[in-house]
Amino acid sequence: MSWQETYQQWQQQPNLLPSLRRELDQMDGDDEALEEAFSEPMEFGTAGMRGVMGPGIHDMNVYTVRQATEGLARFMDTLDDTTKQRGVAISFDSRYHSREFAHQAALVLGEHHIPSFVFDDIRPTPELSFTVRQLHTYAGIMITASHNPKQYNGYKIYGPDGGQMPPKESDLITKYVRSVTDLFSIKAADIHDMRDKGIISIIGEDVDEKYLADVKTVTINQKLVDQVGSTMTLVYSPLHGTGKIIGRRALSNAGFHNFRMVPQQAIADPEFPTTPFPNPEFAQTFDLAIELGKKIDADLLVATDPDADRLGAAVRQPDGEYALLTGNQIASLLLNYILEAHKQAGTLPANGAIVKSIVSTELATKIAASYNIETINVLTGFKFIAEQIKNFEENKKHTFLFGFEESYGYLIKPFVRDKDAIQSTVLLAEVAAYYKEQGKTLYDGIQELYKKYGYFAEKTTSMEFDGVDGPEQMAQLMDKFRQDTPKEFAGDKVVVLEDFEKQTETNDKGETKSTGLPVSNVLKYLLADGSWICVRPSGTEPKVKFYVGTNGETEDEANQKLDQFEAALTHFIQES
Repeated sequence: MSWQETYQQWQQQPNLLPSLRRELDQMDGDDEALEEAFSEPMEFGTAGMRGVMGPGIHDMNVYTVRQATEGLARFMDTLDDTTKQRGVAISFDSRYHSREFAHQAALVLGEHHIPSFVFDDIRPTPELSFTVRQLHTYAGIMITASHNPKQYNGYKIYGPDGGQMPPKESDLITKYVRSVTDLFSIKAADIHDMRDKGIISIIGEDVDEKYLADVKTVTINQKLVDQVGSTMTLVYSPLHGTGKIIGRRALSNAGFHNFRMVPQQAIADPEFPTTPFPNPEFAQTFDLAIELGKKIDADLLVATDPDADRLGAAVRQPDGEYALLTGNQIASLLLNYILEAHKQAGTLPANGAIVKSIVSTELATKIAASYNIETINVLTGFKFIAEQIKNFEENKKHTFLFGFEESYGYLIKPFVRDKDAIQSTVLLAEVAAYYKEQGKTLYDGIQELYKKYGYFAEKTTSMEFDGVDGPEQMAQLMDKFRQDTPKEFAGDKVVVLEDFEKQTETNDKGETKSTGLPVSNVLKYLLADGSWICVRPSGTEPKVKFYVGTNGETEDEANQKLDQFEAALTHFIQES
């Protein structure tokens, strides 16, 4: 069916939601926008789906949400009845339509007699992961677009262990989603009938209390928090999202009572009026926190993204100004503290391990090695970290100590199986207390790590490929890297090429071995000086991402290498 025919099908729907009807009318005559909305269905993969909200098969709306849920329901219909009746936990963030999408998902499940457990209000993504484990549901649905702008929303499916649905099951669900070709014929149960039959339950404070009780165990040195943390000054911003529900309670429960929330950003507003990009890695999101921090002389500024799975931080420097930490720096500070605190307490396990993505800092590897702790590298996507945790529990070979990705996602304790900014906020505050007791700040802390292990610098950039031709252009760029394989960058020789699509690791002598990791369209170049470059298409956005990691004897040396490699990448891409 052509996009014009699909568009006409939507136009002719007599019961199309009025809001979508208005948007369709506004698109009339804009063939480019119509083709993008109606030519290809929204991509549904291991991370679910995410996109701009609007009419059409390529956008997030009630009908595509129903389609995704119908696919999940049809898959669950193939399971034994006991497994199916474990049901699905559902949460949602503060975005436009999130509550509506969550409730529509429950109604579609209800038509298949699948129980659902729906939160009474917005809750963080990590709490949804926790809920799947706590209630022993078979799956979880999180309605969120995480840190994307206000125009976006998304749909994520979690598996029985609280991690994102495993690839095998995810592939089957995707197959069922694609089998739903008529979005307007999907049946939804009556909410009152579901309540009468007990196949939908509203959850909230009952789960909050259990989650917060586990978050309280993240604190390693309660005596330190009691002595220093109670007077340490913090600023916390939930960036208009779900963190406001749980974040403040988690800090108070841990013993951090002297904190202030950024008032303008403590309002759950889908417009995100104070920041066009509610992403804590962007400096602009901290403008209001810095303003408040200077007024109250705050030791630490923390912000969590709208679904509270990512955490960013700013620290006071010697001159009184605040500097943002990168995700890699935050992870390194957290890791160093975890290992040192457990060592001092005599609780560091002999078989301890940390798990990080292949595009995250090697500073963490050095820190872990100094404590005789193994580092396990996985593909980008926190589901791979969750998979390792599950393996640890089953084979008992390792004890999980910490997991992270450079993109501001960290997990301290595995009662959650996704990145958890609530846990991370509590522990980062403890790390700040640790340095404050010594008359230092987190800024001093990261400088100490650099002096001990060497200076590490990392940078992530991206190229966007919007429009109908975007996927093809992204594929062409990846093909260029494979066909014109770079032998060097900025004069630094490539000594190993890791092609995760081929699952091969090839050195400069032509010797090849397996990566030992799943298939993924990712290329990573290891350079002679210990630097590395990685290229991968984003799994959730129309972007190709470029990661560069360097190290040097000085900060200037490490940063200079970053600039050189970035320029070399640009030159390679622009070559005909």
